[in-house]
Amino acid sequence: MIDELWERRAELSPADDKAVHVVTEALDRLDRGTDRVATVGPDGGDVIVDERARRAILLAFRLYGLTDSQAGPFRYRDRLPLKHRFDGVRMVPGAIARFGSHLAPGAVLMPSFVNIGAYVGSGTMVDTWATVGSCASVGQRVHLSGGVGLGGVLEPAGAVPVVVEDDAFVGSRSIVVEGARVRTGAKLGAGTLLTGTTRVVDAQTGEDLPRGEAPAWSVCVTAYRRQSFPGGDFSTPCLLVLRRLAPGETPDNLQINDLFREHGYAA
Repeated sequence: MIDELWERRAELSPADDKAVHVVTEALDRLDRGTDRVATVGPDGGDVIVDERARRAILLAFRLYGLTDSQAGPFRYRDRLPLKHRFDGVRMVPGAIARFGSHLAPGAVLMPSFVNIGAYVGSGTMVDTWATVGSCASVGQRVHLSGGVGLGGVLEPAGAVPVVVEDDAFVGSRSIVVEGARVRTGAKLGAGTLLTGTTRVVDAQTGEDLPRGEAPAWSVCVTAYRRQSFPGGDFSTPCLLVLRRLAPGETPDNLQINDLFREHGYAA
């Protein structure tokens, strides 16, 4: 039904009650966590994107009219309603989550924003002013520190959402966008910039690693490499893998700080 609606999306409007019902059912499945826009394939393989789920989100913007809502003293005017299902979730005042996002039991949200289509796993902390963009996937026991920005993606078709896997740590004010991937257990220092095309370099060997990915069980920071251009020499950012952790090694926050301070970085 979603595919059929997508083919004739140009003619749809909020007056199409049947279409609204179909799209709402699809968003409710995302909201409950029954469906997900982005999942990791078996054995940590490629990210699998459910294009039908993403189409349902895009259809909602066409089918839902602007409505007024209120939460306490705060008033909103939007096409998408706020989320209302928070089983087992702790949300501090100021946290905002849109309908169609999933918050697993045990997740904790400080004043932050979780967009439609996003998935936040159990035991994960979304810290103050952090943003989980549309369709981004965050695993279990992850810490998104203050001001972290996980980019969202709805279009174009085929674009891969940001994925942060289980047991990862993303340092304060870090930015992870354009389908970048933080693999299991990776730790990113404060202010790390990771895009889908960022060069990744092993500090111990100088080896180039797969672009746009923080390797599993690694400690990473943003560094700069000198490159020559027709207009001169400039420093461009890369992700520097400082060291590797043993699989399953999950140091507490104090130890994480020490790992970065060894190399003059903050967490």
